[in-house]
Amino acid sequence: MYVKVRTIDGKQEAIITISKLTEVEDFKHKVEKELNVKADVQRLFFRGKQLENGYKLYDYNINLNDVIQLMVRVNIDDVETKPTSSNVIAIASSNSKVDIDNSTEDEGLVEAESLYYKVGDAVDCLDQTYGAWFEAIILHIFKKEDKLIHNVQWEFDDKAPPFNVPESSIRPRARHLIHFDSLKVGQKVMINHNVDDPKETGLWYDFIISKIEKKRRAQTLIGTLHIGRDQPLENRKVNPRGEIFAIEQPKLLKERTSEDEQQMISDGKRRRVQATCNACSDNPRKKCRECGCRVCAGKEDEHNLLLCDECNSAYHLGCLNPPLTSIPEEDYWYCPECKNDENEIVKAGDKLKQTKKKTNENSNSKRDWGKGMACVGRTKECSIVPPNHRGPIPGVEVGMCWMYRVQVSEVGVHRPHIAGIHGRETDCAYSIVLSGGYEDDIDNGDEFMYTGSGGRDLSGNKRTAEQSCDQTLTRMNKALAINCNAKLNAKDGATAEDWRGGIPVRVVRNFKLAKHSKYAPEEGNRYDGIYKVVKYYPDTGKSGFRVWRYLLRRDDPAPAPWTKEGKARITALGFKPMYPDGYLEAMAKNKMSKKRNETIEEEENSVDSRKQEPPKKKQKREIYEIEMEVLKFIEEDQGNIKLWDECRRVLSDGKAAFLQQVSERFTCPCCLELVFNPITTSCGHNICLNCLKRSFSSGVHCCPSCRHLLDKNYKMEVNQSLSSALLLLYPGYEGGR
Repeated sequence: MYVKVRTIDGKQEAIITISKLTEVEDFKHKVEKELNVKADVQRLFFRGKQLENGYKLYDYNINLNDVIQLMVRVNIDDVETKPTSSNVIAIASSNSKVDIDNSTEDEGLVEAESLYYKVGDAVDCLDQTYGAWFEAIILHIFKKEDKLIHNVQWEFDDKAPPFNVPESSIRPRARHLIHFDSLKVGQKVMINHNVDDPKETGLWYDFIISKIEKKRRAQTLIGTLHIGRDQPLENRKVNPRGEIFAIEQPKLLKERTSEDEQQMISDGKRRRVQATCNACSDNPRKKCRECGCRVCAGKEDEHNLLLCDECNSAYHLGCLNPPLTSIPEEDYWYCPECKNDENEIVKAGDKLKQTKKKTNENSNSKRDWGKGMACVGRTKECSIVPPNHRGPIPGVEVGMCWMYRVQVSEVGVHRPHIAGIHGRETDCAYSIVLSGGYEDDIDNGDEFMYTGSGGRDLSGNKRTAEQSCDQTLTRMNKALAINCNAKLNAKDGATAEDWRGGIPVRVVRNFKLAKHSKYAPEEGNRYDGIYKVVKYYPDTGKSGFRVWRYLLRRDDPAPAPWTKEGKARITALGFKPMYPDGYLEAMAKNKMSKKRNETIEEEENSVDSRKQEPPKKKQKREIYEIEMEVLKFIEEDQGNIKLWDECRRVLSDGKAAFLQQVSERFTCPCCLELVFNPITTSCGHNICLNCLKRSFSSGVHCCPSCRHLLDKNYKMEVNQSLSSALLLLYPGYEGGR
């Protein structure tokens, strides 16, 4: 396996061949050799996690061709700090700022008197958090420079500490109710309104009336709702819920009457406001799991209630499992319901927690299974067709060859990495791989005898073993038997009278088959086309145990790759063994073998080789001719005529190149897949019908590609010509959508 190490600035990059079981310390030494960065100053990151000593690359799920970021740690101790004039000025200014702040809090406020208010007055105070007015009591009056500061406390919240506000944030307590019929346009009043749910009780805001609507069953005000001082909401429709208060104007102390003095004293009644907890309506005596402990529902011992930083639910320290004796010292604490597996989700740059993965640490085997390509995971997945697709894969031609099984899985020809049969017991088999793993297999090219799976002891992580028991017609064996055009017989097997009417099976031959068959490829894994199951039956194998044998016969219009016609077609189409991304570069760097190096030099340095060698005659490639039925729909699709013309330019390179071009040109910008039920917009882009519906439902009424504005009532009509053409070019792809 190989990975890339790249510096944060992107100026340096190295390809390193390693095993999945490589220790992080050993990996740092390899990086040191490649990039000349000492191991002790390296900080390696992968997907937000910092690679820590004591772990393996396997613990971080690092896969083939992944990029690991390298940050070089700067040793601060080595940096000599010398005092400069700018440093002295900065230190002096910072110290003076602290002094000023302290003096502002302690010495800047002096006792004073107000012309309008005195200590003990009941007022309404503007809360800066909610932007609403709440009842408060004046405790002190101070003066700072030329401004008056009032020290107040919320009247109905004993736990809230006193705080300072400017005189502009308080006003006399509202006490006069206004009848709805007495309201006038342009009048400023204080009403109760719930911004989130207008039908429920809310908070008290200022409201300027611009329109009054009075109907038989409803009374509505339209105007500007003031949330705080800086958030006016215009054209807001509210339904006054019973009470509308007049806004009281402050009166000079010397002009107050005895009646005014009496009204500035709190009557102890609280205006109705939105409850913090809808479940218990803020009843302190009622048990509630919403505002109390999630375990016991109690509200007592509030100092021992621990809040979750994710869901904000409260838990008593003693109610946790296991119980806690003190508040955790961590910056963030998560309750049992919100806490994730620490091995799966780690904060960016945080250390990986103890892994739960099983490795071979406790095994006596010294085999390093982390080096092979069979251990890497898929870097991409076939989305053209669903996993249960029967028949050929669109864009995959007979004769195509891939170096490793993981690539065969990525293109969708044979999905499993190791298993020889891919199928479902309740459906059928979709593909098989011939690799010479069973001694009873007989390969004659257009026809071969295939041995079913099972009957072997593969414990101990063995890939293969000798037959040790009888095979049964279950699981993958049964799936392959279903492909035969005959009634399933789990006892004696069956033979198809019309074998061509059976379910198609994709067949891949592996280079390991060469020791038993002359039809195997020289290297890699080659797709040999569609085969059908002619018959299946139980038999006694060479091992003496019962095995299930299958006779498969080729039924593909394309010539077989081992025939003269097939070889000529492979040459005409320009098929060569395909490597994983970055493989040739990694192998060239590691200098694997002379033969492989010659291949790499030929492919990567073709320009230099052409200068040294006489020019070779260019191979004539097989031109792909579009089927008449497909061509008809393409010509009808006038909205995408330019895109189709671009695709036609590569017809001389064969069908695979044409399909590749089509898939790139007709990719949905939302789901990044081949468009399904395509909508061709007026701006010339194609989007899936479901993707465009989701976009509109979220309030985005524009083209996802170019942001061209679309009407809210845009008529989404499927481009039937384009849809029909794609369904013919990619048969079965609608099953995955």
